[in-house]
Amino acid sequence: MISETSAPDPEALLEGYRRAEAARRPWEALWRDCAAFALPHGTDGAARIYDATAADAAEQLAASLLAELTPPFQRWVGFEPGTGAGSGTVEMLEETAATVQGHLDRSGFAVEMHQALLDLVVFGTGCLLFEESALGSASAFRFAAVPLREAVLQEGPEGRLDRVWRRRELGLSALRARFPRAPDAAGDGPFGVVECVAPEAGGGYRYTAVLEGGGGKAAHMLAEGRFAVSPFVCFRWLKAPGETYGRSPVMKALPDIKTADKVVELILKNASIAATGIWQADDDGVLDPSAVELVPGAVMPKAVGSAGLTPLAAPGRFDVSQLVLEDLRKRIRHALLADRLAEPASPAMTATEVLERAAETARLLGATYGRLEAELLTPLIERALAILARRGEVRAFALDGREAGLRLASPLAQAAGRREAGAALTWLGAVAGLGPEALAAVDTGRAARWLGARLGVPPALLEPPDLLPGAA
Repeated sequence: MISETSAPDPEALLEGYRRAEAARRPWEALWRDCAAFALPHGTDGAARIYDATAADAAEQLAASLLAELTPPFQRWVGFEPGTGAGSGTVEMLEETAATVQGHLDRSGFAVEMHQALLDLVVFGTGCLLFEESALGSASAFRFAAVPLREAVLQEGPEGRLDRVWRRRELGLSALRARFPRAPDAAGDGPFGVVECVAPEAGGGYRYTAVLEGGGGKAAHMLAEGRFAVSPFVCFRWLKAPGETYGRSPVMKALPDIKTADKVVELILKNASIAATGIWQADDDGVLDPSAVELVPGAVMPKAVGSAGLTPLAAPGRFDVSQLVLEDLRKRIRHALLADRLAEPASPAMTATEVLERAAETARLLGATYGRLEAELLTPLIERALAILARRGEVRAFALDGREAGLRLASPLAQAAGRREAGAALTWLGAVAGLGPEALAAVDTGRAARWLGARLGVPPALLEPPDLLPGAA
């Protein structure tokens, strides 16, 4: 996929990267604030965080998205025959879906996907690198969550993040392992490497890697190649018109997050004052306040006739802070959906409650799910099919709706199907109550296949129309 050949003008590629990086720079201060409060362990430790509500809620939301979109070790990849599908397509698509799912389960997809979703929740934009692993590996797929600080993104004409720049600093051994034909370099590094994947006019994506110059050395082209489908899968939570990078739930709740953290800091300071008190003493030359230890059982001498060490009364109570903090934490959890996507309090839920909960989840994540399906799930499966087809493990086909279409079986994807199935079952029950004449108007075979499709039943379990009893 990557050919180690020369390419003209690496300086022009670096200039394009610098322009894209300059356009990203206004976002960086906001990202640092989000990381400081929602990913405190990812900072340099300079800031002290007192409230962990945002960090806990962000982790819960990322875990919920993973379970709702791509549940680990659960079949969520599926395909359905298109309008122009021929005979044997159903079996072929089922085998393909099982092959793709098997490779995903054997790879590190769930781990890296969770990290990318955490970036999505905190920064509004996630990036996943989807590479082909070496022959003989347990899985044909290799995943890596790309930190947003390394990725510089640009939108294409269709509004997708299809041009990706990535800058890394590699040591000498890592540089040699990744690019065997890299030029001789003095020292062990680190060496700045800029990689770019950009769409080509005739289809496909062009890959280039450039070694940054420095110390009087010019930039050097490390590698050049072509991909049928981009290995970078970049996706956003939501975006405003005219913006490239996404906006996150943490950004929306950031004022409340900062205020809650400040309130907790003040509460802790007030608690410290309440526990140790504020004291005063006469400066009589006998009592040394710096030598006094406020511990149980301590005996503090004082001069005869002096006031000694006496406590000052606290200016007032700080109980109102608990009310303010409770309201702030509730708003933070609400903004990060922690109070609405959490596990139900009662595990014994009726079928109606399950459907209502699924409908609520679909309503909350409806707009976000539509964007994630277009920017994350569909490119992910297209990349998987391209790798497996090139290896000869599956037959190549396009997800264009004519030969085949993508049929996701994740809990969130099936929520709409369950609602439609519930409405259809209600109608069938009403028709059955009208008597045999009304029930005769129902095509039971077609109704069974339709319900099976809406409820996520594998197509292999549904008889095709021409094999049903009574078919012409």
